[in-house]
Amino acid sequence: MIVILGPTATGKTRLAALVAAKLEGEIISADSRQVYRGMDQGTGKDYDDYVVDGVKIPYHLVDIVDPGYEYSVFEFKRDFAVVYSEIISRNKMPVLCGGTGLYLDAVLSGYELTNVPVNEKLRAELNQKSPDELNQLLLNLKLPHNTTDLTSRERTMRAIEIALYERQNPGQHPANIKFDPLVFGIHFERPEIRKRITERLQKRLELGMTTEVEQLLKSGLKPEQLMFYGLEYKYLTLFVTGKISRDEMFSQLNTAIHQFAKRQMTWFRRMEKRGTKIHWIDGNLGMEEKVARVEAESREQRAECIEHKGLKPRIKKAHY
Repeated sequence: MIVILGPTATGKTRLAALVAAKLEGEIISADSRQVYRGMDQGTGKDYDDYVVDGVKIPYHLVDIVDPGYEYSVFEFKRDFAVVYSEIISRNKMPVLCGGTGLYLDAVLSGYELTNVPVNEKLRAELNQKSPDELNQLLLNLKLPHNTTDLTSRERTMRAIEIALYERQNPGQHPANIKFDPLVFGIHFERPEIRKRITERLQKRLELGMTTEVEQLLKSGLKPEQLMFYGLEYKYLTLFVTGKISRDEMFSQLNTAIHQFAKRQMTWFRRMEKRGTKIHWIDGNLGMEEKVARVEAESREQRAECIEHKGLKPRIKKAHY
């Protein structure tokens, strides 16, 4: 499997599509918000990026649930396993692409996860606690997988719900799929990332991101439901509902996305420290050069494995 990761606004999707076209592959999205239908501009869905020479590259785990639903990393890992197996059965190359570190790490590191049902009684009890009390309770139970678990009341409550359920129901984890990933990351220096983020935000606002949020609210979603998804949906909801001005929205959202990109890189570096080998590609290279780099690394690893491990072409890399 080829994996293409990187922080937001680095051109991951386009590179993944071009690589998939070269290697007869299909794309699996690893983005925690692009699973939602109708949330397009705010999540950065660029459908045109999937079209290469007039042909739409197959992609998966995009637009699979409705807004308002709380899609979980457990569900992602389960759905990834199904899609991965289907792609392999068609003798195609899976290309996992995204920037959600938790989703990528869950697959690459083989997280043991449990499908946790909603506990309304527990939620009612937790709802009486202050944010500080919730944070401390979660920290007493477990180390959060994601720092955002401590920045949103709803996420903290859900994380506590999961931690308590796992403590009471040990050993209920699905088996991990065995595969050999070849992982690439797109790297830009911080000033360039900041520039790309700001330019992209301006473009998405011009393309109607505010209208998208207005339509989602008109569809019946409550402001707090939409704000749950963070970043664009948090600040645009505050703007649309009159809580902040347009200038405040742009400034605060732009800063928040910059901070988010920094956290993404922190997560990827942590993955490296834990054993995930990431081949970093200079983001300033042209797309053809990037594709050539991925293709060359892939062919080299396959040839090396055939030579050293016999006839079964497995990439020399990971042991999960």
